[in-house]
Amino acid sequence: MRCTPYSSCYTVYGMSPSQGHPRRWLILGVICLAQLTVLLDNTVLNVAIPSLTRELHAKTSDIQWMINAYSLVQSGLLLTAGSAADRYGRKKMLVTGLALFGVGSLVAGLAGSTSQLIAARAGMGIGGALLMTTTLAVAMQIFSSEEQPKAIGIWSAVNALGFAGGPLIGGFVLDHFWWGAIFLINLPVAALGLVAVVALVPESKNPRGDRPDLLGALLSTIGMAALVYAIISGPGHGWTSARVLATAAVAVLVLGAFAWWESRVEEPMLDIHFFRDRRFTGAVAGAVLIVFGMGGALFLLTQHLQFVLGYEPLEAGLRTAPLALTVVVLNFSGLSAKWSARLGTPVSIALGMICMAGGLVSIAEVDHGGYAGTLLGLLLIGAGCAVANPAMAHAIMSAIPPEKAGVGAGINGTLAEFGNGLGVAVLGAVLSSSVASGESLADGLGAGQLVGAVAVLVGGFLAAGLLRRAERVSA
Repeated sequence: MRCTPYSSCYTVYGMSPSQGHPRRWLILGVICLAQLTVLLDNTVLNVAIPSLTRELHAKTSDIQWMINAYSLVQSGLLLTAGSAADRYGRKKMLVTGLALFGVGSLVAGLAGSTSQLIAARAGMGIGGALLMTTTLAVAMQIFSSEEQPKAIGIWSAVNALGFAGGPLIGGFVLDHFWWGAIFLINLPVAALGLVAVVALVPESKNPRGDRPDLLGALLSTIGMAALVYAIISGPGHGWTSARVLATAAVAVLVLGAFAWWESRVEEPMLDIHFFRDRRFTGAVAGAVLIVFGMGGALFLLTQHLQFVLGYEPLEAGLRTAPLALTVVVLNFSGLSAKWSARLGTPVSIALGMICMAGGLVSIAEVDHGGYAGTLLGLLLIGAGCAVANPAMAHAIMSAIPPEKAGVGAGINGTLAEFGNGLGVAVLGAVLSSSVASGESLADGLGAGQLVGAVAVLVGGFLAAGLLRRAERVSA
């Protein structure tokens, strides 16, 4: 039992509060493996689109739903999954998530029709939501406060590996096997993860046993799914189309009802009072703008590599690897955690954002006809991500009571999904409008990267300023 500054306690079995769990690093490896599997499936399907179109006779709308079913269900359920983990036990939800993800992967790999594959992807999204929230929540529980920044850094590095590894692994598998193999390779990982979680991961939950906020869970799921759907549908159907406007209106109304309900219910799923904490609001505001800029800019990067520099898809994937490798080296070595400890969270976030914005400018403006400017940009972005992203995640999680760690992880994941989807949509629109106005594709891609750089820089300074003010108030 560990007590918090909020005068409540939460239970973590088998650990010393001052030193953390004795097998914490091994446990971190297990939960990172589960996390990596989820992240790979966010991007691995993209490289299989030609095979699916040919072998399942999939139409464009079918392909869109195969991709979106996973992300819509996952993003819609993140807050609910985090709340369930806090109430019923994070280990139980981690096991449930792995089982659902494994079953969904098996059905997807053996699917004989587009409808079966879409349903399987939705089931994988449920498992993915549980895994995304419980992995970060467990990491916060098993490490002492001194080691948490390094642990979150490693967790963030796995996120970068997932971004870079999906297209590479998908391309390799499709070169040697049929399309279903990209899902079946999840089965041994899920099975290994289940055994390891049962044997190693300690149970932790909120012992107060708050009653489930069923209406809050329903409203948050519908509202977030509608919001993400409106964002990802905008570029294809038009931002002023009836479908997009109607879905956006549903999202606004339902999320407004969710906020109203959470402010009135006795035991809310998401305590609205969190937003009164400057640390929390600073981290949240900065995270949305940062992911907005980075998500959209990296979406444009893949097109820059293929359509401007002329690389094949697999070659383009390989040339994005320096970004992920930089993040992995700096986070796994502990260098980024040491820098953050010396500089403090606000300065770390600001410095990281400056590096990331500089990297985006380098990709947009330096050496359009070659890879040198892109390589420099990728290294700068990787260094910035390695320093800023763990600091941002730690700021969000630290501002929330430990017994609500699952909800905190759900908020962190929701921000990532929302910001990434919005960034892809808006910067994609910048690209389309630039090309439509007569600019070349290279100029349009460069304009989108520069808009992303501005968003990253604004987000970084906004978060750093709010967090600095919060530190002064606390002092």
